[in-house]
Formats: sequence, structure tokens, C-alpha cells
Amino acid sequence: MKDTLKAGLEHEFRFRLTEAKTVPALYPEASEFQVMPKVFATGYMVGFIEWACLKAINPHIDWPAEQSVGTHINVAHVAATPPGMEVRAQVKVIEVDGRRVVFEVAAFDESGLIGKGFHERMIIDAKKFNRKIEAKVKSIGG
Repeated sequence: MKDTLKAGLEHEFRFRLTEAKTVPALYPEASEFQVMPKVFATGYMVGFIEWACLKAINPHIDWPAEQSVGTHINVAHVAATPPGMEVRAQVKVIEVDGRRVVFEVAAFDESGLIGKGFHERMIIDAKKFNRKIEAKVKSIGG
């Protein structure tokens, strides 16, 4: 981690929403989702917010040797967004405590606020993390 990763760091990220990011696309195997409205899925909104957080901190870590993983999300999805609209995430680092980074996050579409809350990520050593995952897979005979 670089000493530039600190509270106050802000980033904005934009994405044009496609049908591939709507509720029916979230789990194509789930028949329940298939009959739901074609609007931005909460699961995809969370991923979009995480993407914005990655974009915010990657210049401030030794990417890709260091990476970050999401460890906590507390986000309210307050408005529906149809495909075709641009979505925008605004993220701000509000705390850095060792490897732990906490963000205040907000997401918008062209009509206004669609989500807000907090997200937490942990900075990891990618090689060490991947070794642990490989050991976990081996422990179950995989």
C-alpha cells in the first residue's frame, strides 16, 4: 500500500446500463428472476459500486500484486433504473485502518439517486490469498 491511500480520496465512475445487468440476467437459472422487471439488479449495482471502489484505490496500492476484496456492504437500493440509462457511482474513502478501507458510496442514474451506503474492502497480497484458496480447495478433495 502506498501512503496516498487515505481518507478523503474520492472517485466517480460511469457505466451505460445494458439488459445484461438487469434482474432477469442475474441468475438465468432462476425462473423467479425471469419474470421480474428488466431493471438494474441490486446484485449488479453492488458489483458496480465495488468496481468504482477498485478504480479508486488501485492507483494507491501495488496493483496487481496487491489487490482488494469486498468484506462488507450496506447499501440501500432506492430507485429502479431501466437499461440504456447511464449509471454513476461516487465513492469516498472515509477510513483506512491498516489493510481495511471503508467507503461511503452513492449510485445515481440520469434521474437521480438510486443507491447509497457504505462498503468495506481489505487489501490483500494476491499470491498469499490465492495460495490460501488453493489449500481450501485441496482440503475438500478438489
